[in-house]
Amino acid sequence: MIVVDSSALISIVLKEPAGDACIEVLEAAERLLVSAAILAEVSVVAGHRGFLGDLQTLIDRLDIEIVPADEHVAEMVTAAYMAWGKGRHKASLNLMDCFSYVTAKAYECPLLFVGNDFSQTDVVSAL
Repeated sequence: MIVVDSSALISIVLKEPAGDACIEVLEAAERLLVSAAILAEVSVVAGHRGFLGDLQTLIDRLDIEIVPADEHVAEMVTAAYMAWGKGRHKASLNLMDCFSYVTAKAYECPLLFVGNDFSQTDVVSAL
């Protein structure tokens, strides 16, 4: 099981250099999860940049499960931001990053991400 961050989804859809490694990891996984908040974030970016259809095709093809965000998740995201957020820790996670972080921690599984921010936290990388 792997949680997918928006950075990995965007990297794949835009065919960025890290996208190939990300798709290999996703195709090998038995179960894939994404926070509903992350899906909303990446969908807004995709719609604005003209690749919403490609994003939806990817999510459907990989059968990525959408994890809802409720009051408990909001509390965990708040705690994660207090621990790892911008101006608080060198990881400098933004609020949306914290949704991916919390989902990975809650499901006790690796997080697939591109970049260095999450590597400064205690989350396990899927790469």
